[in-house]
Amino acid sequence: MAFCNMCGAQIADGTTTCAACSSRAPATANTSGMADNVAGMLAYVTIIPAIIFLILEPYNKSRFVRFHSFQCIFLAVAAIVAHIVLGILTVVPFLVLLTFPLHALCSLGWLIISIFLALKANQGQLYKLPTIGDIAEKQANAV
Repeated sequence: MAFCNMCGAQIADGTTTCAACSSRAPATANTSGMADNVAGMLAYVTIIPAIIFLILEPYNKSRFVRFHSFQCIFLAVAAIVAHIVLGILTVVPFLVLLTFPLHALCSLGWLIISIFLALKANQGQLYKLPTIGDIAEKQANAV
């Protein structure tokens, strides 16, 4: 099934002229799936879409989607490790008073960074975090 580039009307396969607008623009086939910037943005919602985008066929071919999926996964792993370290420190007496606000700050920071990265992905930009972004870029280029 093909669609006209000018008006978006469905045209028969093999024809080069649109019956609706009479343009001679080449028709493009309708690809299933969403745009790369939308998939990159959705990768930051939770870790589950990021993993799904790395597995599913049209998205795992795109370097842009792979980069944002890997960056989301590595950011989530870093946040989990930070929470585990803070959880271990709560065993020490009186450090619970210090680590409880740090848990909240860690979660808030992860949320703010995820929203920022999702907006950058929606704009079509490859915004890299300092260390995590470099690792994600290597993984995205390796496939």
